[in-house]
Amino acid sequence: MEPESSDDDDTAPQARDQPIRSTVALDGHGSYISEARHMAATFLTRARAEFGLPVSARAMDLTQLVVSELVTNARKYAPGPVLMDLRIVGNLVEVEVWDSDPRLPVPQGADAQRVGQHGLEIVRAVAHAFEARRESVGKRITARIALTDVPDEAVVDKSPANPPS
Repeated sequence: MEPESSDDDDTAPQARDQPIRSTVALDGHGSYISEARHMAATFLTRARAEFGLPVSARAMDLTQLVVSELVTNARKYAPGPVLMDLRIVGNLVEVEVWDSDPRLPVPQGADAQRVGQHGLEIVRAVAHAFEARRESVGKRITARIALTDVPDEAVVDKSPANPPS
């Protein structure tokens, strides 16, 4: 797994209005899933160290879990290449996985007796947001995970009528 070098890849410290981003093409060799998880952990560690972003241990764990599930599904169900893009957007990390199969994943009903095929259920349960969309070629799955365990300040009503206690 080699990171793509492109003008989009912005993991070096730059202006704060530039996205913090890393993209990789996964080649499907035996350790691609663990390498994808490792890349996600490294990405979040760098976001914390180089940009001073708060990244909780929970966010680190959930991001690696989501990466593992999405990359596994892409490699299992789609022929050809898989691309993974990690971005910091506000107080979220976006995990985006593209593959060549245009069929969108279909969530199955909860079934404790079913062995396997729970990946999409897991991702949807732990992600702040989830989106699956067809592309002109293939599909793109995006999951967003909160960087911290603290509720989003944008959701808290700080109007004068409701002063903080």
